[in-house]
Amino acid sequence: MYFIDQSDFTSKRIPGPSNKAADTLSRRPYLCALVHSTFGLDEDLQQHFVNGYKSDPGFSTLYADLSSDHPPASNYRIVDDYLLLHTRGKDLLYVPQDRILRTRLLGEYHDSWLAGHLGVACTLARLCQRFHWPNIISNVKRYIQSCAVCHRNKGRHQLSYGELKPLPIPREPGLSIAMDVTGPFPRDRLGHDGILTVVDRLSKYVRFLPCKYHATALELARLLHTGWFCSHVVPEDIVSDHDTRFMSTFWTLVMESGTSMKPSSARHPQTDGQTERAHQTTQMMLHTLIRPDQEDWVDRLPDMEFAYNTSVHPTIGVTPFELHYGGRKGRIFADILLPRAADIDTACSPASTWKYRELLAKARANMQKAQLCMQQQVNRRRIPCPIRAGDLVWVTFEEFALEQHVSCKLLPKWFGPRKVTSAAGGDLAGPSFMIEISPHLRVHQVFHSSKLAVYTPASAADFPGRRSHDPSSMNSHQEVDRVLAHRKHDNKPMKYKVTFKQCNPDDTRWISRADSTPHLRALRKTATC
Repeated sequence: MYFIDQSDFTSKRIPGPSNKAADTLSRRPYLCALVHSTFGLDEDLQQHFVNGYKSDPGFSTLYADLSSDHPPASNYRIVDDYLLLHTRGKDLLYVPQDRILRTRLLGEYHDSWLAGHLGVACTLARLCQRFHWPNIISNVKRYIQSCAVCHRNKGRHQLSYGELKPLPIPREPGLSIAMDVTGPFPRDRLGHDGILTVVDRLSKYVRFLPCKYHATALELARLLHTGWFCSHVVPEDIVSDHDTRFMSTFWTLVMESGTSMKPSSARHPQTDGQTERAHQTTQMMLHTLIRPDQEDWVDRLPDMEFAYNTSVHPTIGVTPFELHYGGRKGRIFADILLPRAADIDTACSPASTWKYRELLAKARANMQKAQLCMQQQVNRRRIPCPIRAGDLVWVTFEEFALEQHVSCKLLPKWFGPRKVTSAAGGDLAGPSFMIEISPHLRVHQVFHSSKLAVYTPASAADFPGRRSHDPSSMNSHQEVDRVLAHRKHDNKPMKYKVTFKQCNPDDTRWISRADSTPHLRALRKTATC
């Protein structure tokens, strides 16, 4: 400003819309402070350092000796009341044993906009260029490990939780089936545009039943009744994904026949891997059999079903038809050209019964061997789940509805932290858990452990005075705790002063009706009553 005062000119204000090339002098002061924000050593901070030196049990005597008229020879020296350590050709500012002071430095070099929440190596390198104190490496690691912003927005570069635990092998065919709907396909003359795939979990016998891709629960229950229950044994349990149609009216209808449902956790198709694998085979066979106009795909389903069931399945070592129908082998047209062996054993003779039991035992042994091999391969890339009931965890953001009018690439990667209420199933170690989720989020509360991450909060005594951060989202993913006040100016929309759960109670925000959620509207009604 002194340099400008030496010039003879008249200042003239230019309105904001017309000042398209605004310089630093035309901007608001707080914007300039954000751009040029640096860590400054003000007088209060300098006094904080001095008081810390005098109270530091390891350096108070050294600081007093160096402050005398005849300081001893040492790598330490005092400059402007600051204790500097000369090492490796440069002077480093020694930080006394004051947790509030060290927490402030860690926050400036990790949490600030110019620091960017980088990792341990980058944050440590920045601090070590200017500062020194004992245990600086462990302090930086614990600070970043307990950083909620880093947990919420960074990916997890480690093995997934939850070792593979295959479903128990059924005792005999027909007792357990898996089902799912695949599609959509071109609509035929009867309105079919999907396939209900039903697989016997032991014999691998499959049915491809044409259906409507968006069929109701009642329509799927009738199709399963006519396509499987009437021609096979009523199963004891049904494995399916977490489709809302299978979890509502369908479940009630199936329960009437004495069958229990075993749904998978949300967005975890590996639970029903048998049906997912059958879907892949179905689509591959459709590619090879249908006409170019794709109008005959429903007519090819019986042929595909017969081809699948009369082929040797690699898991059980026999054909699904043979194991499902008591040792009878399915014959195709080419078998007519071959001489047929004489039937020595009748269908109900003791010899045929013994052969079928031997075949069944062999199939179960082969299936158990395949499960063990798959379990060993998968568990190489997984670790045992450390989560237990009562823990706080992060949930991957993919499990929730995305915000509108924003880039999905810039959304947080994790949601939470949330409390684990209990383990889903009989095993306390998971791998699926019931998470405490707000009702207005409208998601299933059971999550597989591969979708979770352990939350490790730091003790308040470790980093006193640590700054908290604003919620990461305003699209119902951050719960409003309380509505403190409301205001309205002229024709502007009403705004509400609120606090958020999982955040510091002193951190408040004014939000408008456009940011409101069902949870906020309920609180707003309570506040105005």
